[in-house]
Amino acid sequence: MGPSGNFWVSGEKKGAFLFIGGSTVNLDAKGRLALPTRYRSDLMDRCDGHVVMTVHSDRALLLFPQPDWDDLERKIVRLPNQNRLTRELQLMLFGNAAELDIDKNGRVLIPPHLRKLAGLDKRVMFLGMGNKFEIWNEETWEKKCGDWLSGSGDGADLPDALRELTI
Repeated sequence: MGPSGNFWVSGEKKGAFLFIGGSTVNLDAKGRLALPTRYRSDLMDRCDGHVVMTVHSDRALLLFPQPDWDDLERKIVRLPNQNRLTRELQLMLFGNAAELDIDKNGRVLIPPHLRKLAGLDKRVMFLGMGNKFEIWNEETWEKKCGDWLSGSGDGADLPDALRELTI
């Protein structure tokens, strides 16, 4: 594992990184997000600075290196859109997607409509989530963490795969 917290994934295509960890980041007055330095070189290696941002149903934003977005896009576009939930997923992910470039200072400009959808103002949480990043309003993230920590923990609604997982 490198100093960025990223590591090569065995059994997957060469160059596949897993991004982990979180950072509090300030948006500037223009809505630009400075990517945490620990991710920048790996992101540039992975996607030459080309990323795609879209909205998530949790009111967070998703930021994908272009190759990982391309893989996801191919899977989602093949889903039958006669199912209402599938169609809504396609509408939200594709309809709100923005292709962005990381600038020479390691920043991306978050489009205004995405900042509004996620309630982003000044302070945001930038989270490494495997092959992508999530960008949360800091207060919303803190509430989500508090809700999770105070949960009942009975596991009644856990999927079978998680019931078998030992952490």
